[in-house]
Amino acid sequence: MTIMRPTRLLLLVAFLLSGCASTQEVSDLERVYWERIEASRQNYVQADVDFMTGMIAHHKQALVMSAWAEPNGASPDIQVLTARIINAQKDEIATMEKWLRDRGEDVPGSDMQSGMQSGMQSDMQSDMQSGDHHDHHTMPGMLSQAQLDELEAAQGEDFDRLFLEYMIQHHQGAVTMVETLFATDGAGQDEGSFRLATDINVDQITEIERMQRMLRAMTE
Repeated sequence: MTIMRPTRLLLLVAFLLSGCASTQEVSDLERVYWERIEASRQNYVQADVDFMTGMIAHHKQALVMSAWAEPNGASPDIQVLTARIINAQKDEIATMEKWLRDRGEDVPGSDMQSGMQSGMQSDMQSDMQSGDHHDHHTMPGMLSQAQLDELEAAQGEDFDRLFLEYMIQHHQGAVTMVETLFATDGAGQDEGSFRLATDINVDQITEIERMQRMLRAMTE
């Protein structure tokens, strides 16, 4: 049996609602559409849940790092970069939280509070207490506490250099997490999971290349 994608079903619903079908036919089609939506939300495995939960924590650390740019005297170019990271990753966190809620899964603490470190640490502690089994400190690319302390204390050009080095490390870890997801049997089949992971992968690789160019320019 051919399964219609939601966009195709919506177009067909609109066509039928235009007067070319009976009320019963429209009602039946609407029922099929929502059944397909619900079925798509069940096409996931534990690895998808782990990816969403882990990536939320991963993104929150990027928010912490990026929030230090302005108060630590980062250059205008770095501040533009960090603003882009904050906007993109806050949106992705909201998407991942919605993905989890829509499927009845636990959502880790969501207090981003402008990405302050204390808020992130509080969220992580809450996650662990609520049963989230991720070890956030061992996820790929995550900075150690010593690295975070070093970055928070850096000023001006030192901050710029450290930020680029550490955010490249951080982004490379996110790419590894995506690769792990897609290498897991049954994972990434959910449409929302696949689309989000693919977008994260493309965005992170693009930003890694941009940051590598910025870092090379600092040392030339």
